[in-house]
Amino acid sequence: MDTLIPVINKLQEIFLTVGAEVIQLPQIVVIGSQSSGKSSVLESIVGRDFLPRGSGIVTRRPLVLQLVNVASPEDRKRAASGELGIQADEWGTFLHCKNKIFTDFDEIRKEIESETERTTGTNKGISPEPIHLKIFSPTVLNLTLVDLPGITKVPVGDQPQDIELQIRTMLLLYISNPNSLILAVTAANTDMATSEALKLARDVDPDGRRTLAVITKLDLMDAGTDAMDVLMGRVIPVKLGIIGVINRSQHDINTKKSISETLQDEQSFLQKKYPSLANRNGSKYLAKTLNRLLMHHIRDCLPELKTRVNVLTAQYQSVLNSYGQPVEDQNATLLQIITKFATEYCNTIEGTAKHIETSELCGGARICYIFHETFGRTLESIDPLAGLTMLDILTAIRNAT
Repeated sequence: MDTLIPVINKLQEIFLTVGAEVIQLPQIVVIGSQSSGKSSVLESIVGRDFLPRGSGIVTRRPLVLQLVNVASPEDRKRAASGELGIQADEWGTFLHCKNKIFTDFDEIRKEIESETERTTGTNKGISPEPIHLKIFSPTVLNLTLVDLPGITKVPVGDQPQDIELQIRTMLLLYISNPNSLILAVTAANTDMATSEALKLARDVDPDGRRTLAVITKLDLMDAGTDAMDVLMGRVIPVKLGIIGVINRSQHDINTKKSISETLQDEQSFLQKKYPSLANRNGSKYLAKTLNRLLMHHIRDCLPELKTRVNVLTAQYQSVLNSYGQPVEDQNATLLQIITKFATEYCNTIEGTAKHIETSELCGGARICYIFHETFGRTLESIDPLAGLTMLDILTAIRNAT
């Protein structure tokens, strides 16, 4: 089971490289409104700061995030694909710069920002072209997540007027994939009944079989209120479950509060505020749940994927076979082609070709017909002395001798 996710990751890399997705692969798609805490959720799962932050739309291109567990030295060596000089326990790589390894997660953030601006510019526009990031760490679980732009209603600055429609179209493209699990992120200090993420998820997954809800900012609810009914599924039931987490505040980020400290505070808060639900909430439980759901989802999708792969393999093998044997010696191949052409040409002229034309004359028969019929009649129709007098002819003869 543990090898399923890496295999899907490899297929995903291939599709991103060739620029086509002929098979809909199992993956977890993360959606939520702006400022719902999507970035904090992903960073808590990874355990490191690596995502761009700011006001407005920060995620402007789909980020395909593959997490690879490298707990042992053998795993690290295998994951590094023989690269030498990796001393860090954690590192990241991008598909658009394969030969570069990032051991500084601040550099990963800067690379995401620069790669985003490369295609979208600085006007807060969005692009459907994904950024592919793979993070290797001994503390992560094997996961594949796709982080999408946050849902927004009103364009700001010089954003396109149809920015809401653009984002919605992009989200629907990913979550409409029947093999995608939907991670719908909603802040606890908002009305869950009006959650845009859950509404979108319900549009494409009315039975809720692919949707997992995450309630962020549990510690920011109004005094005297709690999220007990929400977490228990009494407000809006979600079949795959509802998991509550605590986000780092902007103050925590500004003061460089580590994610490990945040996770400890999160556990303390859950034990104090929701003791009966503490073991089924929190970022660590969320990561384990996502890992388990993704593995089981891949297992369920495997028969259909296998059939699809076999059909495509046979289809493209047939196309490949139609191209003939691979060219190993170009000179010999060129000589072979010229010889074959000359032989076919001679056979056509002599009338000994394998395929004889029945609808019209061709080859030697056509040449013979042209000489005896067309060419002969044309010669007979020509008057060589037309326009010449006897004096002209005698003068020409004398000049020629």
